[in-house]
Amino acid sequence: MGKFEKEAKQLLDAIGGKDNVTAVSHCATRMRFVLADDKKANVKVIEDLPTVKGTFTNAGQFQVIIGNDVPLFYNDFTAVSGIEGVSKEAAKSAAKSNQNAIQRVMTMLAEIFTPIIPALIVGGLILGFRNVLEGVQWSALNGKTIVEVSPFWNGVNHFLWLPGEAIFHYLPVGITWSVSRKMGTSQILGIVLGICLVSPQLLNAYAVPGTDAATIASDWSWNFGFFSIARIGYQAQVIPALLAGLALSYLEIFWRKVVPEVVSMIFVPFLSLLPALILAHTVLGPLGWTIGQWMSTIVLAGLTGPVKWLFGAVFGALYAPFVITGLHHMTNAIDTQLIADAGGTGLWPMIALSNIAQGSAVFAYFLMNRKNEKEAQISLPATISAYLGITEPALFGVNVKYVYPFVAAMIGSSIAGLLSVTFNIQAASIGIGGLPGILSIKAEYWGVFALTMLVAIVVPMILTVVFKRAGLFAKKDEAPEEVKSVTPSVSSGEKSDLISPLTGQAKELSQATDPVFASGVMGQGVLINPSEGLLVAPVDGEVSVLFPTNHAVGITAANGLELLMHIGMDTVSLEGKGFTAHVKQGDKVKAGDKLISFDIDVIQAAGLVTETPVIVTNQTDFNTEVLGELPRSVERGQAILTAKKN
Repeated sequence: MGKFEKEAKQLLDAIGGKDNVTAVSHCATRMRFVLADDKKANVKVIEDLPTVKGTFTNAGQFQVIIGNDVPLFYNDFTAVSGIEGVSKEAAKSAAKSNQNAIQRVMTMLAEIFTPIIPALIVGGLILGFRNVLEGVQWSALNGKTIVEVSPFWNGVNHFLWLPGEAIFHYLPVGITWSVSRKMGTSQILGIVLGICLVSPQLLNAYAVPGTDAATIASDWSWNFGFFSIARIGYQAQVIPALLAGLALSYLEIFWRKVVPEVVSMIFVPFLSLLPALILAHTVLGPLGWTIGQWMSTIVLAGLTGPVKWLFGAVFGALYAPFVITGLHHMTNAIDTQLIADAGGTGLWPMIALSNIAQGSAVFAYFLMNRKNEKEAQISLPATISAYLGITEPALFGVNVKYVYPFVAAMIGSSIAGLLSVTFNIQAASIGIGGLPGILSIKAEYWGVFALTMLVAIVVPMILTVVFKRAGLFAKKDEAPEEVKSVTPSVSSGEKSDLISPLTGQAKELSQATDPVFASGVMGQGVLINPSEGLLVAPVDGEVSVLFPTNHAVGITAANGLELLMHIGMDTVSLEGKGFTAHVKQGDKVKAGDKLISFDIDVIQAAGLVTETPVIVTNQTDFNTEVLGELPRSVERGQAILTAKKN
């Protein structure tokens, strides 16, 4: 009998039985199900299973968080169910059958925009800093800006325009590259197409509205004798780049099927890029520009019209549900279009306020449950993450799970959104959300935006407490306080010191891309962005888990401390490419011994991040603390964590 056979049978029954499972796979931490009918899954029963740490649904997949033992659990589940597992990519494909047309479009947008979000965040922070330098008239400087009184900061301001322009003006290059990456076509062709949309040979998109038709016809056109094509650029334009990138990818996919393989290297790129470029400058570009302007005009009307207060209240309330469904990815395109057309966006301030409201609701939940160790270890990191603009840990870990914090946050966000639109608060750029989002706000609105931030903090916290005490909107009772158990082999208070298994940049675990790691539900620890492709053992112990794809490894120390190190996010999809294990499951290792070598370039070429969580998974037995300040650079072998037995 397998270790998890009994629980595997219980899980099979709780998800609706064998007939309800379309596909099943697993990654380093969770089971991934594609269900014929999600409603048949009894979430309460599933989450009450001792091995299960939580559940959530994302992109058509019902995911059950197991932890380090997921390979053993998966084997027992397939044995008792008789269901043959599939690869993670196959599960994703099967999950699309559970999505309607809108969900599939949103999933595609998410997969296109996610790889370029880091650049947008950096660009937003840069423009926010430039906003401080050149947009704020300081009373201490006699009403002048910093750049007006300081040659040094004036130079810094001019220098920072370089990356700001590269990110936002040349955004179509990033979009066409990301489309090609998502579609599995030649990424270099996507980059070339993007460059052809923003080349200096074209009339800059920002200059088009101020240039009359006659000048465009005479000076900015390709003249072919009996017809001409306007030579217009698409700087900062999102929809034209999306349409052009998709046209290129579908052309390449078509020609790959038609052209003989022996000459495909020559003809496929030529027959894909040139027609896509012609379509971009004749049909798709103008069409996309028009669609983008329609979108921005409609949204701008909502933000500035006679019932703008209602628009703000509704958008503020619904943004968090948008995040759950994936619809929020559309706002990136709308925000960018508004900035290009109107010089600023009123949506981004409300998005930042929604982040703050969700963080405040989960913070109130933390304060009420701080004595419950399990709940506190999930809710506090989720609070920090939401305040920094990443709300998935707060949403999936607490707010949606218990409902009343979610409703409280929606109400607070709605009121804050109403005030934001009433005061016409504008952001000069998009970037990081949450509390740091104020850097993206135009300087003249800082005062009123600070007021709306206060509303987004106070109202959800008060309502969360009120709803809890009144029993309103309660979906399920919180778990009772846990009784701490003591492992006989370890004395309470005993410490384990852990060294860094990687060389790179260490930061808070709450900043992880994956909400399961960021929420702390898997355990506490640290997140490391490696600069070198070698993972070593952080502590003496035994290799308890080594995944066949060599992208994740678990170690159990002699005192019972359980560690998990997961190299990159979604790297299981590489199926072992770029990873080499130096140990096998069951091996004894010393701190500093080589565990896994990995190729950072291979991971990044696949469009994946290399950030690596290093976590103590048996967090109910050990209290984990980070040594030193974060973020900071770390070297392999340098002390980074300490775990104290409860």
